[in-house]
Order: sequence, then C-alpha cells, then structure tokens
Amino acid sequence: MLFNSYIFIFIFLPLTLLGWYGLNYYKKYTLANVFLAGMSLWFYGYFNVIYLAIILCSIGLNYLLSYLLTRIPTDPSGADSVQQAVSTHHIWNRVGLITGIILNLGILFYFKYYDFFIENINYAFHTDFTLKHILLPLGISFFTFQQLSFIIDRALGKCEHYSLINYITFVTFFPQLIAGPIVLYKEMIPQFEDTSGRCFNAASFSRGIYLFVLGLAKKVLLADTFALAANYGFAQTFSLDSISTVAVILSYTFELYFDFSGYSDMAIGLGRMFNIELPVNFDSPYRACTIKEFWQRWHITLSRFFITYVYIPLGGSRKGRVRMLINTFIIFFLSGLWHGAAWTYVAWGAIHGLLVVWDNLGIIGIKGRDEKRPALFHIPAWLGWIFTFALFNMSLFFFRSTSMIAAIQLFKNLFSGSFTGKIYDVAAQLDVSEMYVIRQAVDMVAPNMANYLYLIFMFLLFALAFYLVFKPNAYERSMRGELTSKRCWIICILLIWCIVSLSQVSTFLYFNF
Repeated sequence: MLFNSYIFIFIFLPLTLLGWYGLNYYKKYTLANVFLAGMSLWFYGYFNVIYLAIILCSIGLNYLLSYLLTRIPTDPSGADSVQQAVSTHHIWNRVGLITGIILNLGILFYFKYYDFFIENINYAFHTDFTLKHILLPLGISFFTFQQLSFIIDRALGKCEHYSLINYITFVTFFPQLIAGPIVLYKEMIPQFEDTSGRCFNAASFSRGIYLFVLGLAKKVLLADTFALAANYGFAQTFSLDSISTVAVILSYTFELYFDFSGYSDMAIGLGRMFNIELPVNFDSPYRACTIKEFWQRWHITLSRFFITYVYIPLGGSRKGRVRMLINTFIIFFLSGLWHGAAWTYVAWGAIHGLLVVWDNLGIIGIKGRDEKRPALFHIPAWLGWIFTFALFNMSLFFFRSTSMIAAIQLFKNLFSGSFTGKIYDVAAQLDVSEMYVIRQAVDMVAPNMANYLYLIFMFLLFALAFYLVFKPNAYERSMRGELTSKRCWIICILLIWCIVSLSQVSTFLYFNF
C-alpha cells in the first residue's frame, strides 16, 4: 500500500487511527498493539501476500533466537567454577551472535544478491548456473537491519528479551516498514510499552498531519514531476548532449531527494499521529559543503546503523589514522552494496567512500566551520557547496544508470561540450496537467513557442527546488511555533492538490532498495 494512494488516505489510515485510539481509550493496551501490528501486516501484504510469509518467517526466527538466548544458563551452581560458567555463557552468546548475523544476512543475500552473485560467478569462471530471478520483497533491507541490530545487542547483553507482540509491532510499524527510517528497538519498543503516551494528543496529531502533507507534496508535486524528465533522459543516455545531461541529472537529483525525504517526512508525520516518535532521517543534505557533512545529513539512520554495527566493531578511529580511513571506506562500500545488487551501486558507494576519506585527510577545510580541525588550507563555504553538490550529482550517474557503460557514457556526454537541442525534448516531458491551460493558450497564440514554454517551466522548477533546499525543511517547519490559520490553509490547499494528482500514482524510489 502506498502513502500516496486513495485507499491509504481515505480507508486504511482513518481505520487504523480509530482502532488504535479506541482500544487505548478503553485501556485495551495489548489488544491495541495486536491491532496495530495486524493493520501493519495488512499494509505490507497489500503489495503481495507472499511478502507476509517472508517477513513473518524473519520475525519468527529472530524472536526464537532471542528467546533461546534467555535460556543460556547463568547460574554457576551447576558448573565446576564461576569462571567456567562465565566462559560457557560467553561462548553461547557468541554462537547466538554469529547465528543471528548469518540468519539475517543470509535471508537478505538470498532475496537480494543471489542472482547478482551467480551472474558474476558465471562470468568469472565461465559456468552456467541457473538464475532464480527471485522477487525482491519490499523493505527487506530495512526490516532486516532493524532485526539485525536487535539480535546483535541481544547477543552482546545490551538489551532484554521483549514480549512477542511488542517485538512484532516494532518490526512491522507501518510508517517506517517499507522505506525507513531504520529504527532501533531501544527507541521504539519502550514507546509501545509505555501506556502513558496512548492518549490522543492534539498538538502531536496536528503536527503529524502538517508534516505528512508536506512530505506528500514533496513526493506527488515535485518528485513525480522531476521523474518525468529524469526517466526520459536516462532512457536516452546515448543521445544526450552536454546541456541535456545536466538537466537530466539535476532532475534525478531533486527527484531522489524529494521522493525519499518526502517519504521520511510522511513516516515521521504518521508516527506523530499515533503519538510515536520516529528518528529524523534527513537534515537538508543539499546544503552540505563537504561530502562528509552531506552524509551526516542524508539517510541519517542508515549511517547510524553502519557506524554502530560495522565501523565501531572494526575499530573505528581507535586503531590509528590509517585504520580509521580504511574502516570509513568499508562502510561506504557496504552502503553502496546495500542499495542494490549491481556494480553501479558498488561504484557509487566506493566513490563516496573515497570522497569522505579525502575529507578526513584534512587537506581542505571550510572557512568558518573547520578552523579547529587542522587543514592545509580553507575554502569559502559557497565554493565547498559547489564542489559537494557537483560531485554528488556526478556520482548519481552510477546510482541511476542500468550499467557501468551507460554511466561512463553520461560522463562523456557531460564533458563533450556538444549541443544538439535535446534539452527541448527533455523539457517537453514535463507535460503535467497543471500546464494544460497555459499550453492550450500558447498553442493558440504562438504554437512555435511550445518548446520554450516547457524549457521555462523546467528552469522555474529547478529554481523552486534550489529555493526549497535552502529554506527550512519540512521537519524544521513542523517544529516551529503554533500552526497558524495561514499555515493550515496552505496545508489544506496542498492536500487537495495532492489528492487531485493521485490519479498518477507512482511508487517511491527507495522501494527498490
């Protein structure tokens, strides 16, 4: 089920809110959790009922392992010595840790990477193993990482074993189930256990609606519009000139941001409607002046996971500067692979790993920000922003392209200096319904000006996108002051506009990851 769909907005969400607050009003707290988990499973299974078997199997195996970890004997009375009992307990925890990692990564590997692995085996060794063409379950990367964090901390003795229903609710809570944020058990399960927060909170609910609508507008009105030009452009990779390549990659850059940050805003807003706080996942990343700062602002919960469960266990920065740089590169390499089973994603992750390593070397700093950090020389913030934004855009050649050859072709297009007029074809894809009246008027008065009309519209869209990037983001806006009548009117208009536009429903980009 999609957030940007009629069934979600008019049926699923009202029913879920009524059931949740109704059951909590009558103090049926456990039943409320059961209801919320059941509705979340309906939300997930709406795409494909087979997905339910996969996620329930994953939940069941992880919960069983967590339960088995509670059965490890801690009483030294049956052992020859306290030391032996402690050693035995440590060994079994280690077994649980390894089992949990293999279990979760094994499930993720089978559904997401099996065919990619076999393809490369066939290519490298000239074998002919059959591909399974496995259907990738929605959100598997997200709910696998959530459970992996839980089972690792369980095996390390950092968290307790929770009730089954609270654990299921934590994993399946529908706002973050499909595309994040990647939540941790310690920030979610206590909220489901705390009955004092089950009462309807008008302030939290209204801010939730406000943030949800802003996120919906980012997705439906902006991301989906930019997608028209981006999808066309990447399908025409080998016929683009320099100018059209810039227009296409800018379109995809803004599509990706407004799509994913819009989803995160909607997820956090939905959480607030249920009086549940979800972590912030975006903090205006396109304002960043270095790639390192960019990754402190983009997909924050994914970075948090890799730092906590990969970077720090590898030694972090505790084992010297060289080891720290290697560890940094490793987490970005894995981040690229996490996004997809293709060498283009691996290349994208490796590029960002090298760029962050470069930042960590301290050769270049940003004036007004990095004076405390030793650097050979400093550059103005505006120049750092230009470099950062340009490098991120060019890295997306790999992220979006279907092959390495196509990605390299885009670099050739960009630096060819050619102009064939392809920009007009790219701009013409922005034939949205909002342009209908203007287009008809132009066709009547000056039909030869239609191409220029779409080009102007594209430039205005880019200007609007840059304007929004440097203004307070949706989350910041939702936290500012009271919801005045003016802001409420704006939200009503945006909601109606989005609902009218829902006839052209599109999925979120991160559903593919």
